[in-house]
Amino acid sequence: MIQLIGSLSEIGAGTRGSSLGLQAMQLASLATNPRFFSNHPVELIETDNAIMHRESPELHGKYLAAIAAMYDRICKHVNQVMSAGDLPFLISGDHSNAGGTLAGIHQAFPNKTLGVVWIDAHADLHSPYTSPSGNVHGMPLATAIADDNLASVINQPNEGLIAAWEHMKGPSQRLQPKHLAFVGLRSTEAPEEALLEKHNIPNHAVATLRQDGVEAIVHRIQTQMQRCDHVYVSFDVDSMDPSVSTGTGTPVDGGLSQKEASDLLQMLASWDKVSCMEFTEINPLLDIKGNAIGEVAFALLDQTVKTLAHRLHV
Repeated sequence: MIQLIGSLSEIGAGTRGSSLGLQAMQLASLATNPRFFSNHPVELIETDNAIMHRESPELHGKYLAAIAAMYDRICKHVNQVMSAGDLPFLISGDHSNAGGTLAGIHQAFPNKTLGVVWIDAHADLHSPYTSPSGNVHGMPLATAIADDNLASVINQPNEGLIAAWEHMKGPSQRLQPKHLAFVGLRSTEAPEEALLEKHNIPNHAVATLRQDGVEAIVHRIQTQMQRCDHVYVSFDVDSMDPSVSTGTGTPVDGGLSQKEASDLLQMLASWDKVSCMEFTEINPLLDIKGNAIGEVAFALLDQTVKTLAHRLHV
């Protein structure tokens, strides 16, 4: 069974509004598939978004202690769903939540090998030691590969922040960098570029996808991850071009079209190794075209869930 999970924390982002992504999709569904969310009810995880009414005392990992607690809640929920044999599909606020999902997959299957397909304009490989903004939605993959990137240090976080960060990383590495692949990456800082080079992590750029085709890109990812037991697909809507992704916090020109994103998601959803998926960073408060981002995201969600259901025979 497919279980939709709402992990609507937005405290890892620099702007408010991504907690409303689920509501934007629910509103959009009324015009095209009004029974979708009654057929696929969403289990909500408790958030602490009200903490953003107070300024974070931490500069290098804003609200990190609260995000660490959010990680624990998401981890527990994802672990329960996967341990029951179901497929979690997360509708997330900001991308920091993905670190908790990765922790949950690892907790459910500690002796299995995990692969991650990160469809995003950004690498999200910063740590409190390297982040120029301190926004934790730029850090979830660093918690999973457990690489603080101290060779690129620009910050000196305090002991309390380091303790929360170490808690988020957990006692063991959840993801080997050789089992990570990016699609659509086009906005990185020097510390992240150093990690990409250090670990030889592939990025399937938009131009390459258009030249070679989506099927070829998916085949390369499948070849890279042939030894993985489980694959997690995380889709940030800013992987799409701003002309399509009209409501997201960090848009970057040169992204995927809606059809390219759909083709990519359907092919990945058809792959039997994919056991967890996520949509994230849908921010209707930033939408310049009404609820266009909700409509696009819901269309992609509807198609992807149908593909998963067909694969799983549910």
